[in-house]
Amino acid sequence: MRVTICDNKKDLGCQAAKLGKAKISEAIRERGEANIAFVTGLSQVNTLEALVKEDIDWKRTNIFFLDEYLDIPKGHPSSSAVFLDEHLIKRIPSPLSVHSINSDGKKAEETLSKLNKTMQDYPLDLSFICIGENGHLALNDPPAELDAEDSYILVNLDKRSRRQQVGEGWFRKIEDVPLQAITMSIREILSSRSIICSCPDQRKARAVAMSLFDDISPSSPCACLRYAKDVDLFLDRQSSCLILRDGRQ
Repeated sequence: MRVTICDNKKDLGCQAAKLGKAKISEAIRERGEANIAFVTGLSQVNTLEALVKEDIDWKRTNIFFLDEYLDIPKGHPSSSAVFLDEHLIKRIPSPLSVHSINSDGKKAEETLSKLNKTMQDYPLDLSFICIGENGHLALNDPPAELDAEDSYILVNLDKRSRRQQVGEGWFRKIEDVPLQAITMSIREILSSRSIICSCPDQRKARAVAMSLFDDISPSSPCACLRYAKDVDLFLDRQSSCLILRDGRQ
C-alpha cells in the first residue's frame, strides 16, 4: 500500500484523480475498455470534481456502484444513484454502461442475482473507495463477511455507520438512515486490479490507523486493504495525524 499525505482535500482530490486517469487509460490501452467502481460520500467529492476534468475516454468505460441503501426514498441525495449522477455521470460523455443498484428491498434477491452474474464478465480495473469512520469498506460494516464469495451481498448497517451518515448531513436523524444495503463484497473490492482510496478529514484518522496497524479481521475490514494487489491511500493532514506511529494509545 502506497500512502500519500496531501496538504489539503483539494490537493488530495487532484492527486487521486491524476492517478485515476493513468489507471483508466492504461486499462483502455490494454483491453479497449475499463471497468471502474465508485463509492459515494463527502470523501469522494474532491476526487470526483477533479476526475471529471481529466482527459479520460469515458465512452470506453463501464461504471459500477459499490453500494446502495435499500428502500431509500427515490431521489434522496444520499443514494448512490443520485450522488454519482450529480458528481460523475451527468458530467462526462456517456460510458459504455452504467450498472446502478436497485434500491427496492422487495427485489433485493433479484438485484443481487443480476449484479453477481454481470460481474463475472467485468473484472474490475479500478475501484475508487474510502474508509468509513468505523473501518468499513463500501458498506461492509464490522463484523464484516471477509470470506463472502459473491461480488455483491446484502448487509445490515451498524449504528456507528448510520451515525456517520447523519454526521455528514445526508440524513436528519439516525432513524431516517436505512437499516440494510447492498454492497460490493470485500473479496470483490480486493480483486480490483488497482484501488484508489481517497480519505480526508480528521474524523477518519482512527479508521486510517486501523487500516495500517490493525490485525486483518472481521472487526477491522479496512485492514484488508493490505491484501490488495495495488492500493494507493490518499490522505490530508487531518486524516493522517495518527499514522507516523500508531498514535491511538
